[in-house]
Amino acid sequence: MSEEMNLGLDQEFHEGDIVKGVAEQVEDKSVTVSIKGAPFNGIIPISELSSLHIEKASDVVSVGDTLELIITKVEESNFVLSKRKVDALQAWDQLEAKLASGEVFEAEVKDVVKGGLVVDLGVRGFVPASLVEDHFVENFDDYKGRTMSFKITELDKEKGRLILSHRAVLEEQKSSKKKQIINSIQDGDILTGKVQRLASFGAFIDLGGIDGLVHISQVAHEHVDDVSAILHEGQEVKVKVLSVDPLNERVSLSIKDTLAGPWVNIEANAAKGYVLNGVVKRLVTFGAFVEVFPGVEGLVHISQIAHKHINTPHEVLKEGQEVEVKVLEVNEQEKRLALSIKALQDSPEKEEEFEYELPVETTGFSFGDFIGDKLKGFK
Repeated sequence: MSEEMNLGLDQEFHEGDIVKGVAEQVEDKSVTVSIKGAPFNGIIPISELSSLHIEKASDVVSVGDTLELIITKVEESNFVLSKRKVDALQAWDQLEAKLASGEVFEAEVKDVVKGGLVVDLGVRGFVPASLVEDHFVENFDDYKGRTMSFKITELDKEKGRLILSHRAVLEEQKSSKKKQIINSIQDGDILTGKVQRLASFGAFIDLGGIDGLVHISQVAHEHVDDVSAILHEGQEVKVKVLSVDPLNERVSLSIKDTLAGPWVNIEANAAKGYVLNGVVKRLVTFGAFVEVFPGVEGLVHISQIAHKHINTPHEVLKEGQEVEVKVLEVNEQEKRLALSIKALQDSPEKEEEFEYELPVETTGFSFGDFIGDKLKGFK
């Protein structure tokens, strides 16, 4: 039989023609359709019904459905037809347009296979496991039948290759939300967030779509060596915005600035005359700075270190040394605390005073008498 067939009617049918057919009979492995103007019916093999693997023809076609089909072969008293190829022809043009525009669209996950998901878009679309979510997923079984949003990341019509990504959609949404958030916050804002991740240099705080960094120096008023000793992941914290960099999407935060300062009501804990325990933090030429409370340092002037005269505080003290101090003066407003070490130490006994006496006279006359006798000769 030739590729071209004249049926003696007004219409001729050729291999490659696109026709409309009505499903007359649906069997497990094929569908019989009637074609308007044709003297006999056509057959659609199950393999030509869909770009996806199907078990039964009834999974995709029901009796009475009108289908757009392409004639793949003209046989005696029969047409062999394909729905899959018509769907693909129409789909590729639409898919190329979606790829060019970056369009986000929704589709149903038809199957879960090794390495990812399968989607029917007129052609078989594959979603690699790494492109399903923006986090690790161990099992994809419950994704079958789920409607999800996708973007096309790769398309090759010649090879029939179509790669989709749901992860790209999520990342795009996050990026958009991040820009909205970063444009809505300003320096000085007080916000609530959750500790997302800890690092040796600080903590990343989730502000509801964007992470800000609290440097270790901004975690607390006191010195912090280990952030994990103060914070834990998932912890809700109040933070102050120190700076915003929209271009680089960076936000600097402080927890310390939302906490009451260590100098607040300091006079209640370090009033004049109080005796406190502290640690020598720094030694300078004019004295020693002693931390008496976390974040509160007072100055022991060099004159208040010891009763004896010293040329440098290093002669008596060393950094890290624990000392007992007495409060001489406290000023909360100026954050100033004057301390003394020697005020708590006993003063050494004063050196004995010696009285010098003239020697006992043995000559029987005084020095005045001797001078006086000599002067008598000058008359």
